[in-house]
Amino acid sequence: MGLFNNLFGNKNIQEKRDEKELPWIPLTSLEQLDEIKEKSVQKTQVIFKHSTTCGISSMVMKRFKEAYDMPENSVDLYYLDLLRFREVSNEVGYKFQITHESPQLLIIRNEVVVAHESHGAISQLSLQKYI
Repeated sequence: MGLFNNLFGNKNIQEKRDEKELPWIPLTSLEQLDEIKEKSVQKTQVIFKHSTTCGISSMVMKRFKEAYDMPENSVDLYYLDLLRFREVSNEVGYKFQITHESPQLLIIRNEVVVAHESHGAISQLSLQKYI
């Protein structure tokens, strides 16, 4: 059993260590939406809406993390657990005039959503374009 643990177990541990950490800002309150809107005049704001119980959402999140290559401090990257913060998720749609989807990525500049996608199309968005 020790041989198998060494062959297979360490690989899983290494993969966990190699997983990229992103500069997430937890989006947990309605007040933050006003702040995001205001801050978007100076700096691009990004919201990733994620359903923690959805396999597709988890897969899209993993792909997003792997592909994320923004320079440090070039955008503010918000993470919204839409199941825990349903009221915030609903307000995102009202405030920014978009239809709710999950997973969903919103890019906000000058107080408006300049781009948004959901599901696999998230990987097609180029954040660099909106800095």
